[in-house]
Parts: sequence; structure tokens; C-alpha cells
Amino acid sequence: MSHIRQSIVILSAAAMLAMTAGCSSPSGDKAADGPVEIRFSWWGNAGRADLTNKAIAEFEAANPSIKVKPEYGDISGYFDKLATQVAANDAPDVITMGGAYPAEYANRGALLDLSKVNGSLDLSKMDQGALENGQVKGKQYGVSTGANALSIVVNPAVFQAAGVALPDDSKWTWDDFAGISADVTAKSPKGTYGTATVLTHDSLDAFARQRGESLYTQDGQLGLGQQTVQDYFDYSLKLSESGAAPSASETVEKLNASTEQTLMGMGKAGMMLTWSNSLSALSKASGAELKLLKLPGEAPTPGIWLQSSQFYTISARSKHTDAAAKLVSFLVNSESAAKIIQSDRGVPSNPEMRTAIKDLLTPQGKVEAAYIDQIGKMDFAPTFIGPTGSTAVSEITARINTDVLFKRLTPEKAAEQWITESKAAIGK
Repeated sequence: MSHIRQSIVILSAAAMLAMTAGCSSPSGDKAADGPVEIRFSWWGNAGRADLTNKAIAEFEAANPSIKVKPEYGDISGYFDKLATQVAANDAPDVITMGGAYPAEYANRGALLDLSKVNGSLDLSKMDQGALENGQVKGKQYGVSTGANALSIVVNPAVFQAAGVALPDDSKWTWDDFAGISADVTAKSPKGTYGTATVLTHDSLDAFARQRGESLYTQDGQLGLGQQTVQDYFDYSLKLSESGAAPSASETVEKLNASTEQTLMGMGKAGMMLTWSNSLSALSKASGAELKLLKLPGEAPTPGIWLQSSQFYTISARSKHTDAAAKLVSFLVNSESAAKIIQSDRGVPSNPEMRTAIKDLLTPQGKVEAAYIDQIGKMDFAPTFIGPTGSTAVSEITARINTDVLFKRLTPEKAAEQWITESKAAIGK
């Protein structure tokens, strides 16, 4: 995200019973004759696929008895496909996940408790915070691929062309962000905007945290008030109405756009609120030297947090759990893998891997790493992973936000509906 389009995970009770009942525990690899084959799924563009396939080749060379079958695709259909695979008992062995999905699937019995493969999976060198990010109810189900944080990606060339000064992220406010964005739009060619997007579901969490609240509490409740949600929708509408961000129709059209098709990727936006690990891909797509700024409104109470960009998980139904664990261990602990993947899945959560790739990072990768170091020194509130059902909440946010942008709902009514639907989704 660490910029995931969360899908509603639909797993029927019958499907879950089929997945967990009438089946023996994972068999490991003891019965395998000759090489075993494991499936490894992830999402991303062609660049990520190329890097990952190179890392897989290194793993196979070091582990000739294990073959890895890659399964990847665009983010827009990834989680829908995964839900179908899991319901049909056909999940990949190693599954890349993000956001609240590890908790969602772990709570449904679909993921392996990784303590069962600790002989093949070494997590001893991972940052403690990264380890905790992959835990559900005290058990390790996910392995962090790297650290990530919300940021404002900035294209200085767009600012320069508009004759607008870059903001000072040590003290700017959300009002500043809206005003500067509108100014850039007004002084740029038609089709270029100050901000590429209105607010995202992730920024709702930041909004809450800056108010001393949180999206979720430690015990799995909603942790924010209706007024905060209303302020969020009101601000999102303000960005669109003022011209700071695209119109409602343009915004919806770009909701699931690839990196290359976002306004920032096309060089048609001054700023974009997104995850820090998207900097390299956006820089490559736009051909511009982009920068990272901290979120507006971070004083006096920071809304930001360090999040695992993605997680490697292992299917509870895998027949080759040891082989799957060896692949995950290789991806997070091997210098050869780190030097290939670098910061594509976030800044590595293993300090030794950060050191190994430091001199190899592109200028954009170094900017990402420096930003994560900066965020890591901040005193921010703890983050609580979403409860079962929370993957549906991001869909609720996007749908209601669209209704607000098209003025089918007022921000006040939208906040009421969001609270009601979100409580229902998480069963609270």
C-alpha cells in the first residue's frame, strides 16, 4: 500500500466449512517425491512482476527441489479472485495480502499460523513493529514485506509551471492543502489539477488519528465519531467543488486506474495523497523527479503511522507449508532477493536487508527510505488492525464518498450512513 483497492471478501459458511472441515492438517512436504511445486500470488504492474520473477529464479537456484509457479495480476481483480480461490479450496500456497486482509482471512481459518513452520521461516531479524503488524490475536499470520506510510507525492515541475511555491510540510494544514491545490489547478493547463484525488479511505484513518481518534479500537470497534466522518466527506467534496481535485465523474473514472493512468503518473497533478512506496512507480510513469511530503495537519497530533506495505501469508490448506515458508524466508532474509526487489514492496523490515540495498537504491528509492526513517522517529499512536468484516468498510467509504461527490448525499447524511453500514460490516 501499501494503495490497495480493498474488495468485499465473500466467503460463504459452506465454503469455509469445506475449507476447514473434513481435511487433515497441512501435510508439509514429507510425502513429496522429487521437486514440489508451490504457487505464489501477488498483484502489481509489469515492473513488479519482472523483479519478483528474478527473485523466484534465485530462490529456485538455491532450492532446486522447489519450483515456484507465479500468479499475479492487476490490483483491481486480485482480491475478488482470491476470495473465489479460497472458497473453492484452491488458494495459492504463498499469498500476498495487504491492509486488513490478513486478519480477515486468519479469522476465517484460511491462513497458516506461522509458528508451525518456524523451522523453515526465520523472523528473528525483523523489526518488532513489522512483526506485530502481521499478528492477529497474538499469533503470527503475516510477514511484512516492508514499511510504508501515507504521504503527499509532489511533482515540483507542475508547481514550477504554475508559478506556485512548494508547501512547507513542517507546518501546513488541510486548509493549506486545499488552497494550494486549487491555486495550482487555476494556473495550470486544462486537465491538470493541484491534487490528483479527493480523500481516500486510508486518509479517513489519518483524519481520525489527528483528532485523537482511530479508525478501529484495539477490541475491534469503530474508534471515530460521526463528526470526524462528516468532516472527512465535507473536505473531500470541497476539493472536488473548488477544482482543487478532478470532478466527481473524473474521480470515479480514475478509481481503479493503473499507476501509469493516474493523473500523477501522467504528469497532470501537482500532488497526490498515496502510499510512500508508490513514489518509484509514479516517478517512472511521469518521467518526473517527484518528492514526498508529510501529511497536512500533523501538528499537534500526528495522524500518520508506519504500515506494512504488504504481507506474505501461507494458505492453511497448502500441502507444501515448509516449501512455502522457505520461499517467504528467502524473500525477507536473503540479500540476493533484497538486491533485486529493493523497495518495490516497501522499505525492508529486516535491518540487514536495508543495509544491503542502501547503495543500490534509485534516487526515488532513497527518498522513500529517508521518508520512512523520518516517520519512524515521530511519536505517533499505535495502529490496530481492522476486525473481521473491515475489508468491506473501505468499499463502503468509496461508495458513499462517490455519492457525496455526485451530491446524492450531504456530508451529514453520508456520515450517518457510513457509521451504520460500517458497524454492520464488522458486526458491532
